[in-house]
Amino acid sequence: MIRNTKSSKRTRTASNKRTPSVGAFCEQMEAIAPTAMAQEWDNVGLLAGDPAAPLRRVLLCIDLTRDVVLEAVRGRCELVMAYHPPIFKPLSSLRADSNGTDALVWECIRNSIAIYTTHTALDAADGGTCDVLARWCGIRVIQPIEYVDAPGPTSHKLVVFVPPDEVESVAGAMFDAGAGHIGDYSHCSYRLAGTGTFLGGESTRPTIGKKGRLEYVDEVRLETVVPGARLPDVVTAMIRAHSYEEPAYDICPLHPNPTRGIGRWGRLPKPIALSRLARKLKRATPATSVQIVGPPDREIRRAVVLVGAAGTIPFRMPLSEHDAIITGEIRHHDALTIHRRNCTAIALGHWASERPALDALADRLAESQPGVAFNISDQDRDPLQPA
Repeated sequence: MIRNTKSSKRTRTASNKRTPSVGAFCEQMEAIAPTAMAQEWDNVGLLAGDPAAPLRRVLLCIDLTRDVVLEAVRGRCELVMAYHPPIFKPLSSLRADSNGTDALVWECIRNSIAIYTTHTALDAADGGTCDVLARWCGIRVIQPIEYVDAPGPTSHKLVVFVPPDEVESVAGAMFDAGAGHIGDYSHCSYRLAGTGTFLGGESTRPTIGKKGRLEYVDEVRLETVVPGARLPDVVTAMIRAHSYEEPAYDICPLHPNPTRGIGRWGRLPKPIALSRLARKLKRATPATSVQIVGPPDREIRRAVVLVGAAGTIPFRMPLSEHDAIITGEIRHHDALTIHRRNCTAIALGHWASERPALDALADRLAESQPGVAFNISDQDRDPLQPA
């Protein structure tokens, strides 16, 4: 039974004018939970389907089970967004008579139902699974447990060595081609005087000095920032403005500072007993049974949140006696480690810790997906039930 969650019968439908398709859904999911933020062992994104296929109905679930697939078929859904990947390792076959998840993937393909999965990408995303559970805890200032590198370089630093009397002309050519912008500032560069050396071979025609002789020349190290999209143009402009036959230059990719990551932690609004916090979370989530590690009356001041199976990730933080790890499931030996660290933990159940995020995700998708109905599966259930 699910308590205190939005009705799974509720349908969210967006209303703008963009043509709905599987590919458009993938683009929106990439904006919400970039696949580059997923853990390296994970398998996220579009696992099956045609990006060009039209999209009118999406079914959201935690686990792709046989009952969920039948629900999607009955509901004439074109895509299932399954939080857990039904494919983790390369498949050697797709058989309808298999007892594995490959049979479910086959059934989806047979019924022209695409499969998208988000998993740890949504765990790291703003407003994702960990943020939803952190809000249930009451955390106000939230930070990741472990930051994820921001995807790809967005800009580069270009360093070139120039004769002193050519610095302004070379720099100007680079600026005109798009280099040197930092925020609202333009023409940004750094210049450092030094000595360069070279020895030209028989086929060279050095601008300064003579071939076959080791030369020492005064040069200026000129460096500036270049947007990735402008790099080829800036390099071409620099080479054209430079008098050397073979200008020496370096290109260094610049990665943005990571701002998002896996897990969440933060201080609670006010101290609360471990058992009371556990009861609060049980009422707020679909949890049917909750386990705790540590004294029930221990005063908790800070929560460390990671949905599903936290594993050892929380142990990378300095933990105190007033910290509680909030997660889905805890292994026996990890529970013993928690005891040794003299902190506490609450296990809500793997599925129960993740399921509340589907409502928030469906609402966000409906805001930007035109004419697409987003339903949360009625058949998606916790595989573990109380006796």
